[in-house]
Amino acid sequence: MKSYLDLVNDILENGTQKGDRTGTGTFSVFGRQLRFDLNDGFPLLTTKRVPFRLVASELLWFLKGDTNIRFLLEHNNNIWNEWPFKKWIESDEYTGPDMTNFGIRSQQDKEFNELYQNEMTLFKSRIITDDEFAAKYGDLGPVYGSQWRNWTTKNGEIIDQIERVVNEIKQNPNSRRLLVNAWNAGEVDNMKLPPCHYAFQFYVSDGKLSCMWQQRSVDTFLGLPFNIASYALLTHMIAQQCNLEVGELIFTGGDVHIYSNHLEQVKLQLTREPKELPILKINTVPNSIFEYKMEHFELEGYDPEPAIKGEVAV
Repeated sequence: MKSYLDLVNDILENGTQKGDRTGTGTFSVFGRQLRFDLNDGFPLLTTKRVPFRLVASELLWFLKGDTNIRFLLEHNNNIWNEWPFKKWIESDEYTGPDMTNFGIRSQQDKEFNELYQNEMTLFKSRIITDDEFAAKYGDLGPVYGSQWRNWTTKNGEIIDQIERVVNEIKQNPNSRRLLVNAWNAGEVDNMKLPPCHYAFQFYVSDGKLSCMWQQRSVDTFLGLPFNIASYALLTHMIAQQCNLEVGELIFTGGDVHIYSNHLEQVKLQLTREPKELPILKINTVPNSIFEYKMEHFELEGYDPEPAIKGEVAV
């Protein structure tokens, strides 16, 4: 994973300081690529701990076609909480303490952070236990899972892009149309967060499945390590379903940035040496790509440096 650290260095040395939607500010470069040979090990960052169970449960959520955070919360996965929480506290139905600018204030004010954590705990509990509340405030709109599994055409036809691409790999592995697209221009405005990783393409050669994904916006410290691991896992799963070995994983990024409040964290990472990559084992071959569960995955030999915390820019 030295290439990841080289990318971090590149941004620090060559990045342009820019404002952004969240008000946090970034150091940004445009147009970068990373390549990983999946036969060299599973590309999970070792210069800080990246929780594989969060990567895997989010991917299973996408593959379910789900867009409600209830499934994630039931798997103790909190990585999508901030956007629906924001919807709730800005609604007329919210009667708790003022949470204006909650993301920034929770970082700066200890007393406010306690209030924020209490309100977030209440919010998560209601999502899990209250069907009506979950339907109204837990749904993120037609995000990844919806586009992957339920793309609606202008004629009202539903296209399951994942099922289609798996079948095409099996039947026509030389196809140049082994593509899944999450950027649905007609529905972007209805999404709580438009897709950052907006498309991916598969390629079959010499009995190996390779994957390249495109990303318009890249949070290099927090998001990119998850994205690398997620697409690596997806490639392993689809390769298994299609009786193929794994090949190469390729990342192509547009606006590749480090948030200004992550500078000290990435500098700490750069002082650490990468370790040997872990090995992914999938213990069972389910009947379809949609039947994988958390217990199917086993990661061997993952011995990373300690985690480094950073706040999500919302």
